[in-house]
Amino acid sequence: MKMKTKSLIAYAGMALLLGLATPATTMAQKTFTLEDLNFGGKNFRKMRPETRYTTWWGDQLVRLEKDYCAVVNPKNGKETRLFGLDDLKGCVEVKSLYGVSFPYANRSVVEVHTGKELVLVNFKTKRVEQRTDISKAEQAMEMNKVSGAVAYVSNNQLFVADKAGNTKQLTTDGSREIVYGQAVHRDEFGIKGGLYWSPSGERLAFYRMDQSMVTDFPLFHIQEVDWQPKEGESRIGTYEPTKYPMAGETSHKVTVGVYDLKTGKTIYLDAGDPTDRYFTNIQWSPDNQTIYMFELNRDQNDCRLVSYDAASGKKIAELYRETHAKYVEPSNPIMFLPWNSNQFVLQSQKDGYNHLYLFDKSGKELKQITSGKWVVMNFLGFNAKQKSIIYVSNECNPIQRNTWAVNIENGKRTLLDNGKGYHWPTLSENGNFIFDGYSEPNVPKKIDLISVSAKPSRYNWLTAKNPWEGYGVPEFSCGSVKADDGETDLYWRMVKPVNFDPTKKYPTVVYVYGGPHAHNVDASWNYGSRPWETYMAQKGYLLFILDNRGSENRGREFEQATFRQLGQVEMRDQMAGVKYLKSLPYVDQDRMGVHGWSFGGFMTISLMTNYPETFKVGVAGGPVIDWKWYEAMYGERYMDTPQTNPEGYAKTSLLAKAKDLKGKLQIITGLNDPVVLPQHCYSFLKACIGVGTQPDFFVYPGEPHNMRGHQSVHLHERITQYFEDYLK
Repeated sequence: MKMKTKSLIAYAGMALLLGLATPATTMAQKTFTLEDLNFGGKNFRKMRPETRYTTWWGDQLVRLEKDYCAVVNPKNGKETRLFGLDDLKGCVEVKSLYGVSFPYANRSVVEVHTGKELVLVNFKTKRVEQRTDISKAEQAMEMNKVSGAVAYVSNNQLFVADKAGNTKQLTTDGSREIVYGQAVHRDEFGIKGGLYWSPSGERLAFYRMDQSMVTDFPLFHIQEVDWQPKEGESRIGTYEPTKYPMAGETSHKVTVGVYDLKTGKTIYLDAGDPTDRYFTNIQWSPDNQTIYMFELNRDQNDCRLVSYDAASGKKIAELYRETHAKYVEPSNPIMFLPWNSNQFVLQSQKDGYNHLYLFDKSGKELKQITSGKWVVMNFLGFNAKQKSIIYVSNECNPIQRNTWAVNIENGKRTLLDNGKGYHWPTLSENGNFIFDGYSEPNVPKKIDLISVSAKPSRYNWLTAKNPWEGYGVPEFSCGSVKADDGETDLYWRMVKPVNFDPTKKYPTVVYVYGGPHAHNVDASWNYGSRPWETYMAQKGYLLFILDNRGSENRGREFEQATFRQLGQVEMRDQMAGVKYLKSLPYVDQDRMGVHGWSFGGFMTISLMTNYPETFKVGVAGGPVIDWKWYEAMYGERYMDTPQTNPEGYAKTSLLAKAKDLKGKLQIITGLNDPVVLPQHCYSFLKACIGVGTQPDFFVYPGEPHNMRGHQSVHLHERITQYFEDYLK
């Protein structure tokens, strides 16, 4: 049944006018610290809503606790104990069962990783069925549950161990320049790894990336302050270069190998010259004979789905081609129907929104399965009984995430969850049950167990208590404004100060990201508010967060509005939000700040220098300063190359804007950031020195793009203090 789209009045568009916001606590008993709110904080876990850890055993849901595992009845939540830690003694030494899995639907076998071994234990007979040494799998590992074979990468070389533990080294030339079995193309295009077993586990497809021609960027490891060198060791910092293909420069070359366990031979797919090409979304045919992958040109505007013979590596056919004047971005592999191995499902934005399409093996498009001005956000799997696809979309509301089933034959769609909030479901092996963890703006956490059938049913397994009960909590609200184009709806979140008084004027901080593949505002708890916003609201600030054009889940036109001019449309949309803020009597127009990280750091400095009369204070973390120094895969998708778009690169560069800095700006970076290289920050500082402007600068030694662990508490203390010093 197609559900009528929920009115945004219920959640966002008129939320402020109708008072649909999280009410403020009027009698605050306790105050938060960053140790409570920040993810690196000592008390952070206690301040999160209760949850339950689970995994699927075929169609059975298993609850994971530290010392036991139990099967959960999805219809009533009743638990039946399977085994405990004591039952595994003598088979495997493990201190917790939180990370175990159940690879075989019809066998009483649990898979345990000890860090040194991968062990399969029959928990009924209490016997070990397989024990594989994985102590050397430092860089990558993938097991196939059918054959029991394990592929792994150690010291840059690729190995395969069969079920009996016999190990074969497949490569000898692996190095930091020749990379095997790991993610390639800078993890773009949906790539998360580099090892792909065939369904039977008899063949292994793997990536080989030659990056010897890619320029090194000189990162360094600084020794710890209290480090005492042993005799013969140096106290000097260590050179740790990273391969970084910048926009418009020479990139790496990727090929795909296939190893056959039966023959012991390795072949490579005959895909032609890999120069300036991207290979992604590798998929096997159900019969293990064919490999499919998407091939994309470097300009990223011509995408092709190609099939290859797994035995010979020969090209079979080009099955599908999609082109676009701006870019095409394949991010999901094709998925074969479990009940018809001659047909597969493909995801594409070709009609303007990401939807599902049905094809046959010859490449003929049979039908478009889903359609509408909303996007399929995640493909969960199939339900063979109903001959349906289970997927996640924002059809109910642009800021929601809900679970649906669509019948492939007749296109009928059925909403499976409650139609509210933001859901993160997981599907059982045969698609008959769903573990549905979700929240709503006023609901911290719920878990429903859903039975997928012609008439779906839901059982509420958990309704978590509000962990912030008794604390001074700000008011969270949500609404929309028109974009700079005057037509497009943009959704915002506002966090008002604790004990808000509408007769007062408050310093206001705009938190921004604004880039592709991300959003900030959704219908989850507190409208997706970051804990730091609550901390700032407690200190008397108003926070405002807007998802501008260019961000995710709103369709191709919305996302591609920023093409070849990153930051320009985004700034104008953010200023549309600022215009709305200035219309509010409780916003102090003379005390406005801005903060963001990564793309948000780029946006922070862009707003500070392009609208210096508006923003008094800014904190920019890990900022891109000039897109010609960013990686080729991401940068060229949105900006083309510096050679083909010199005007766009010049317009978006912040180097020329250093002279326009008037307010107080703090720039923060990790010294070992391999994503947004420190070169960005250093070059902007040099430009500021040249024109006489005075930003502040702070470095986290040894840290990457984001601060890890408790250092994140220090980071957010520093961000907060900067606004306290210069904005309040």
